[in-house]
Amino acid sequence: MTNIITLLTDFGTTDEYVGVMKGAILSVNPSATIVDITHHVDPQDLIEATYLLLASYPHFPKGTVHVIVVDPGVGTDRAIVAVNVNGHMLIAPDNGILTLVLENQDVDSVIRLENAAYFMAPVSQTFHGRDIFAPVAAHVAKGLDSNKLGTLMDPEDLVRLDVHKPYLSKAGELVGSIISIDRFGNLITNIASKEIESFCEKATPCIQIGRNRMAGLSQAYEGAAPHRPLAIIGSRGYLEIAVNCGSAEDFFDGEKGDIVKVSKLAGAP
Repeated sequence: MTNIITLLTDFGTTDEYVGVMKGAILSVNPSATIVDITHHVDPQDLIEATYLLLASYPHFPKGTVHVIVVDPGVGTDRAIVAVNVNGHMLIAPDNGILTLVLENQDVDSVIRLENAAYFMAPVSQTFHGRDIFAPVAAHVAKGLDSNKLGTLMDPEDLVRLDVHKPYLSKAGELVGSIISIDRFGNLITNIASKEIESFCEKATPCIQIGRNRMAGLSQAYEGAAPHRPLAIIGSRGYLEIAVNCGSAEDFFDGEKGDIVKVSKLAGAP
């Protein structure tokens, strides 16, 4: 293990929750390196979280422990699992938050966390991030054999979300939706660059949101006049709608779930 622990939650940073989780980690493993991915997933938004996880975890060294706590079912009988995938360990609630990782990587093993010897006592009904996720991650990053955490599960038994994917409409358009909005107001869609390339082939794409259309993809956020919209492939590899020196969220009154369409410019093959 690398002794690196990442945190991805919907806790925000106003309350004490994130800081207390870090305290729980450091109480077990004082030399751990803790990296915040984000704590601003919209509350209980598992779809946003699964995309963020897929976009972030591969950029860390193998051996990193990733703690993902977006957990509307805390206190219920939902499982907490440690998933070994591509040299990384993902510790998460079994609520579908790992869906896109499971679709894109082969799983080496799944362990249901059951060994309370590695939990904080007593375990709160409402703060498993502090009492289970954090200390378990600290022990694993410190070198604990993950097989001691609980019992093996079949990866096929893990919960999957119904993640809506882009589709071809009867009108021959590639149709996706906004799944995330970043702090710059960029509207991030679920349409991957490879899907646009496959759909358009050599034609120029035309991107539509509401009644607004943009021809072609920009290479930079300055690819339009100031305060005008543009379409670009962002760092996650997905289509984004942006505004040069402005907010696409404000410009389009955009919201998660809004439809985005890609067509071929008239006259294109």
